[in-house]
Amino acid sequence: MPFNFSVLSYGRTLPAAALDEVRSAVSGTGARLVEEQLEQGPQFAVHTIGVQLDADRAGSAKGALSALRAVLAETAQRRAATHGDLSEKVDTAVVPALLRSARRKLIVLDVDSTLIQQEVIELLAAHAGVAAEVAEVTEAAMRGELDFAQSLHARVATLAGLPESVLAEVVGQVRLTEGADRLVGEARAAGHVVAAVSGGFSRILAPLAADLGLDHALANDLEIVDGVLTGRVSGAVVDRAAKAAALRRWCAEDDISLDHTMAIGDGANDLDMMAIAGLSVAFNAKPAVREAADAQINLPYLDIALPLAGI
Repeated sequence: MPFNFSVLSYGRTLPAAALDEVRSAVSGTGARLVEEQLEQGPQFAVHTIGVQLDADRAGSAKGALSALRAVLAETAQRRAATHGDLSEKVDTAVVPALLRSARRKLIVLDVDSTLIQQEVIELLAAHAGVAAEVAEVTEAAMRGELDFAQSLHARVATLAGLPESVLAEVVGQVRLTEGADRLVGEARAAGHVVAAVSGGFSRILAPLAADLGLDHALANDLEIVDGVLTGRVSGAVVDRAAKAAALRRWCAEDDISLDHTMAIGDGANDLDMMAIAGLSVAFNAKPAVREAADAQINLPYLDIALPLAGI
């Protein structure tokens, strides 16, 4: 039985030479190129190749995925070494047909620097006059150099004494990542489930989730007493394990297989949920996350995830 995959190439533009390199790399694995489709949008283009690989060549679907991704990663590295212009940057993803053809999928998004452009803890820290200090800790935590829960407690402690009204001000400062509203809107309109899980704060995520119409949302609760932030978090911290548990829980609630899920994130706190998803996507991510992900988006357009998911 042949294994079926899609190989997607995407960038601001798709030079013919880059697509020829992808075709050659895929053919070199013994795969058959079944069909091709090119979509040119106003901000990015997507080229999709349907691919079949015989079981006797691949051994397993997992083996086929690994082989194709390794070959294409080498091709991308060679091209990047000779083409530094972002306009010619081409990312390539190998996506199982099982995910792209699924009738109902679950897409789970990280929030800070993924669904939105900012890090909320840094917006809050600016009100407390400790923005530089908190930004340094945030960066180290997202690179995986610090335990996330410990780093969160340390950063939240610097917010002690801020008035609760600051939260509403920060909600007003939040800016969606370009393409985020299209990703959520089109995915939900097609009958899929979209969720957001954040190491940030529920008082910021809740209005955002309501505006977008998200099906599920989870974030940390800041402790507030008499209208003032205490510098503590209420309840368990939404760390990398909690994010993975949320993805599993939402799958169960909505009767969706893990194979039919996509997890998108940028930092080390996202690695556990990305590891169990049917497709993991690193969005303008830290090096460790790019290395671990099944696919990368290195342009500022979150809606590139739509064709990756087959939507």
